[in-house]
Amino acid sequence: MNLPVSERGEIILSTGFYEAAFQSYCLQPGTPDPSSRDAYLQAPLAGPRADILETALRNSIQKPWLDQKNIQLLLWCVVSGSNFDQLAPSVKNTARQLLTPKQIFALKGGWMSVARNVVQYLPDGSGAGSYRQIQNLFELGQQSYEAYERVAVLREPSVIRHPEYKRDQWYRHADGYFVRYFPQDYRIVHVQVFVPGDLLDDTGMVNGNYLLFDPVRQMAVPANSNAQRLGIGAPVTDILRTVIQIHRQKEADKRQQKTPKPEPPKPVVMK
Repeated sequence: MNLPVSERGEIILSTGFYEAAFQSYCLQPGTPDPSSRDAYLQAPLAGPRADILETALRNSIQKPWLDQKNIQLLLWCVVSGSNFDQLAPSVKNTARQLLTPKQIFALKGGWMSVARNVVQYLPDGSGAGSYRQIQNLFELGQQSYEAYERVAVLREPSVIRHPEYKRDQWYRHADGYFVRYFPQDYRIVHVQVFVPGDLLDDTGMVNGNYLLFDPVRQMAVPANSNAQRLGIGAPVTDILRTVIQIHRQKEADKRQQKTPKPEPPKPVVMK
């Protein structure tokens, strides 16, 4: 966690082996809690309202003092299609610190289409029953976190479907470094990253760009079983890190294209 980060919370990698513990969150209610049986790999953050999930997780990095349980309840509200107005005041307050007003407005209605599409994001063999049970708990004003947890996180062994995937297996990221995940449970995941010595040039970059590891945009998903899918938020260790402003040429070019060019001044005719 001593590595510098970008202004968006991406970790700027150097050559070597790294490990850190992150707060993690259940994004797949109704599936077993991770255990030593489960091998995890990296997958893009996806699902209903993935943009809201990413915003909440990314902003949680900047606000590590927020209660992890309230963040989890907010995420269960998002993935289950529950109504924002049914949340407890403490969860609403957390949401206002993590989400934009537009995103909160979206959570207050228009969820029927999301609810109909939820099933396509469920692992094989699961149904929408757990999502509906969570909706019911919010509708009833249930205040006990453990009541939601009992529905969302099953305390039973996962079903191993692909034993060829091993827990300590490394997975190559598209940018050339390697990563693997070791969940302690659904609330904490240890992430290991290995950057080969020949990947970076003498400037510590790849083709003029920093090598970035973004823990938020990628979720940890089971490779061999039906265990929990995990969103990743703030590091467990809260330390002050150097923030580096990264010049993103593509984004700058887009902004420049959208900015209207001023018209040349009209010639003045002298009489």
